[in-house]
Amino acid sequence: MVPHLTTALNGPLLSLEKSMLDAMPKIEHWFRCQWLEYGSPFYASVDLRNAGFKLAPVDTNLFPGGFNNLNRDFLPLSVQAAMVAVEKVCPEAHRLLIIPENHTRNTYYLRNVVELVHIMKQAGLDVRVGSISPEITQPTSLETHDGHMLLLEPVVRVGNRIKLINPELGDFDSCAILLNNDLSGGIPDILKNLEQNLIPPLHAGWSTRRKSQHFSAYNRVAKEFADLLGIDEWLINPYFETCGEIDFNARTGEDCLAFKVEQLLDKIKVKYAQYGVTQTPFVIVKADAGTYGMGIMTVKSPDEVRDLNRKTRNKMAVVKDGLQVSEVIIQEGVYTFESIEQAVAEPVVYMMDHFVIGGFYRVHTGRGVDENLNAPGSQFVPLAFEKPCTLPDCTDSPDAAPNRFYAYGVVARLALLAAAIELQEQDPLNQ
Repeated sequence: MVPHLTTALNGPLLSLEKSMLDAMPKIEHWFRCQWLEYGSPFYASVDLRNAGFKLAPVDTNLFPGGFNNLNRDFLPLSVQAAMVAVEKVCPEAHRLLIIPENHTRNTYYLRNVVELVHIMKQAGLDVRVGSISPEITQPTSLETHDGHMLLLEPVVRVGNRIKLINPELGDFDSCAILLNNDLSGGIPDILKNLEQNLIPPLHAGWSTRRKSQHFSAYNRVAKEFADLLGIDEWLINPYFETCGEIDFNARTGEDCLAFKVEQLLDKIKVKYAQYGVTQTPFVIVKADAGTYGMGIMTVKSPDEVRDLNRKTRNKMAVVKDGLQVSEVIIQEGVYTFESIEQAVAEPVVYMMDHFVIGGFYRVHTGRGVDENLNAPGSQFVPLAFEKPCTLPDCTDSPDAAPNRFYAYGVVARLALLAAAIELQEQDPLNQ
C-alpha cells in the first residue's frame, strides 16, 4: 500500500525532486566520494517529514528498532548490506552477539530483534542474543506478539571480553557485538573498555550523544548538497536552536526557551512568505538526548512555553530510563501532508552501512499534521515502498512512486552522512 498525498504536489517539492532526478549520477558520485572520507554507521533509521513544500529529516536513530516493519521483499537488500557492514568491522567474523534493549515486555520490539537476528544469520553469521538486563539471570525464551520465539541469554564479562556461558548450547565468544540498545540510562560497566568490536560505538548512545550535534553536522552536509544541486538549502533542512540549563519542574530557563522559540518562528515566517506557504509556522521542542518520542511538544507561540501546566512540565522533564532533561533542541516543525486512510503518516527510511534497505510509514490516527507521530498509539505500515528507494525511473514524472522514494532515500542518506561526521568528530579517540 503506497500512501497518497493529501496536498497537490507542485511548486518547491516537485521542483526539488526533479532536480534530484536530473542530477542522479552527480548525486551518487558525490555520495561515493563522501563515503571514502567518512565511515558509515553500521545501521540507522531516519524519520522524514514531507510538507509538500519541504522534505527534511527530523530525527536520526543509530539504534533502529523496527526491522520487523520492513518490506520482506527487500530482505536481500538487508542481507547484502549486512555483509558489507560486517566485513568493514570484523572481516573474519563468524559469530555475532546482539545486545537488545532491556524492555523485554515489549513484544513488538522483541519481534524487531528476531528479524535482526534473521538478517544477520542470512548474512552468514552465527548469531545469539545476550541480555544485560538484571531481570535476565538465566537463558529465557520470550514469545513475540505473532508467535516467534526469542532466546535471551545473560551476558557474562570475562576479563576484557563479554561472553555467553551456556552448558546446553555451548559458550559463545564473538568477534563483534551489535548493540540494539541506545544506552539512554548510561553506559553500563559491563560494556566499558572491551577488546571486542562494539557496533555502534558507545559514544553513539544517548548517554553522550546530542541531537544538536547531529543537526550541526547536517547543516554542513545540507549546505554542500544544496550547492551541488543549486537549490535552496532550507528545502531539505529544518532550522534549529538549543537551550541548555533548563529545568521544567523548577521552571528555570523558560525565558531562554521562549526567546529561542520566538527567534526561530520569525526565521520560519520569512521562508514561508518567500514560498507562499499559508500554514502557521511551528517548532518542536524536545530533549537534546533521548528517543522513543518522549519529552516532545509542539509550540506555535513563545507564550506557550512560559505557561506550561504541571502535566506538560512533568512530561518534558524526564525521558527514557529516567534521564533528566536539562538541554533541549528547538527544531523547526515540518508539516506532514501524507496520509493512509485519513491517518497522518510520515516515512521512516532504514539503512545499513550506506545502503538504503527499505522503510515504512509511521501512522497515527490521534495526531495532527503538526505533531510528533512517534508516540503511544502509533502504528506501522510495512510494504510502503513498492520499489527500493535507490531505483528511480528518470523517464517518469517526479511524483511517481519510485521517484518520490528516491528523494526520500537521498535525504535519508544525507542524514546518515551527518551521523557519520558526528560520530567521527565525537569519537573520544579524536578528542
